[in-house]
Amino acid sequence: MTESVLDYMTRLGRAAREASRVIARASTAQKNRALQAAANALDAARSELTAANEQDLAAGRANGLEPAMLERLALTPARIDGMIVGLRQVASLPDPVGAIRDMSYRPSGIQVGKMRVPLGVVGIIYESRPNVTIDAASLCLKSGNATILRGGSEAIHSNRAIAACVQRGLAEAGLPAAVVQVVETTDREAVGALITMPEYVDIIVPRGGRGLIERVSRDAKVPVIKHLDGICHIYVAADADLAKAQRIAFNAKTYRYGICGAMETLLVDAAVAADFLPAMAAQFAEKGVELRGCERTRDIIQAVPATEADWHTEYLAAILSIRVVDGLDQAIAHINHYGSHHTDSIATENLGEARRFTAEVDSASVMINTPTCFADGFEYGLGAEIGISTDKIHARGPVGLEGLTCEKYIVVGDGQLRGQEPV
Repeated sequence: MTESVLDYMTRLGRAAREASRVIARASTAQKNRALQAAANALDAARSELTAANEQDLAAGRANGLEPAMLERLALTPARIDGMIVGLRQVASLPDPVGAIRDMSYRPSGIQVGKMRVPLGVVGIIYESRPNVTIDAASLCLKSGNATILRGGSEAIHSNRAIAACVQRGLAEAGLPAAVVQVVETTDREAVGALITMPEYVDIIVPRGGRGLIERVSRDAKVPVIKHLDGICHIYVAADADLAKAQRIAFNAKTYRYGICGAMETLLVDAAVAADFLPAMAAQFAEKGVELRGCERTRDIIQAVPATEADWHTEYLAAILSIRVVDGLDQAIAHINHYGSHHTDSIATENLGEARRFTAEVDSASVMINTPTCFADGFEYGLGAEIGISTDKIHARGPVGLEGLTCEKYIVVGDGQLRGQEPV
C-alpha cells in the first residue's frame, strides 16, 4: 500500500522530534564536527551535485522556467564554493545554546537567570535556490535544532544531493540523519501537513514569494517567522550631505534589485530636492532605472507619474518611486503608513533628527547614513541568516543562530521555602 503524503510527513515529523532531543544536547564540538564534515562531503561530491542540478535545470528549461529562475536554480562551481565556505563560517560562530545571563539573587535567597535553548524542530519552506538548503541546515544544526526542509519542486534533485552531504557530516559526528531532513515528495499537500503539525514542529520559516508566505501565515497552526514585503525607504533630510546621500541611495537601489532590502521609495526633503534630485536622476538614468515621481518630483526631474499603488509596491526591479516631503514628520508618517516594517534609512548630518528617526520609524531595521541593502544577516555579523522577520514577537530583523533559539528561566536554590524568611 502506498504511503499517503500525510503519513509520510507525520513520519518525518516524528523522526525530527526524536532527533531534536539528540541535537539539543550535542556539544559545540560535535556540531562543529558535523558542519566541517558536511563541508568536506560537499567538496568531494561536486560532480554529483552538478549532475543532480543539471537534472533540475533540464526539467526547468523543458517546463519553461524564466531565465531569472534558472539562474537562481543553477549550482555553479562558485556557488558550491560559497556553500562550503558558509558551512565553515557557521562552524566558526559562537554557539548560543546553553548561554546563561542575568543570574541574580532574589530576597528569598534563590538565584534567577535565563538560559538560551534550541526551539526544537524548525520547518523551512522555500523556493528555487538550492543553496538555501545549506544555509538553513547549517544554522539549525549549530543552534541545536532539527529541521525539515521543503524546497521547491524545481530544485528537488539538487536539494536531495545537498542533504545527502549534510547527512554524511552528521553521521561522521555521530548525530542522527533526521537532524536534517529534506521532504522527498513534490506534492503540495506536504506543505499543508508541515505547517499543521504542532506536535512535531515548533516553528515555520517560509522563504519565497508573497503568495507562499500569505498561504503559510493563513493556514499554519505553528508559529511563523516571516516578512511579506520589503518596501524600504531612504529619506534624504534637509541636513544631509548630498554627495554622500546620492551614493547611499544609488547603492541601496542598484546593489541588487531582487533583494528584500533594496530601496523601493526615495523620500527627499523639499528644502534640498532641487539640489539633490537632478544629479540623482541622471545617475539612475545611466543605470536604466525607471523613476516614478509625485507631482513635486516631476516639477524638478522627468519621471512617470506615481500612483497611490506605487507607494505600496515592492518592485524588486529597476523601478523607483520618489516623493518630495515637507520635513521629518511627513517622512516618518509616509514610512509608517506605506512601508512594510522591514528596513528604512535616513541620510542626515543632524544627530537630533537621526535620533528621532530611529525612535519613531516602526521597522525591524532602522539605519542612519547607510544603504538599506545592508539589511542582511551576514552584514550584521550573524554569519548566515534563516530569513528576515518583520514580526514583533520572538525574532525581528535578520534571523541567525540566536533567532533560532529562545530562553527559559533557570532558578537555583538551596532548600529555600516560599513564605519563610531566608536563614
